Amino acid sequence: MDYEEDQQDPEQKKLRKAIMQQYKAAQIEQQKKEVMQRLLAPNAYERLMNIRAANRELYSQLVNLIISLAQGNRINGKITEEQLIMILQKVTARPESKIEFKHK
Repeated sequence: MDYEEDQQDPEQKKLRKAIMQQYKAAQIEQQKKEVMQRLLAPNAYERLMNIRAANRELYSQLVNLIISLAQGNRINGKITEEQLIMILQKVTARPESKIEFKHK
């Protein structure tokens, strides 16, 4: 830490830290996009970016799942749009509720 940084007020330090965090997050996001472009067919990548625009949480789940599949060598070639849809269905699948009627 140099003398100039010691003289900054706490607000400037907070601002600098927030900017650095945003910069790091943007770098990570860019790396994820690059990996997805390598792993997905163009139409599947486009669908994934649409999901990103609509639902960031679901996008993060899909990206993490695809990366883990790739790290486990469970992906052969590029993932097609149909395969991405199947992965998406598995991620978003909800157990069906069961209604039972009890007769007296």
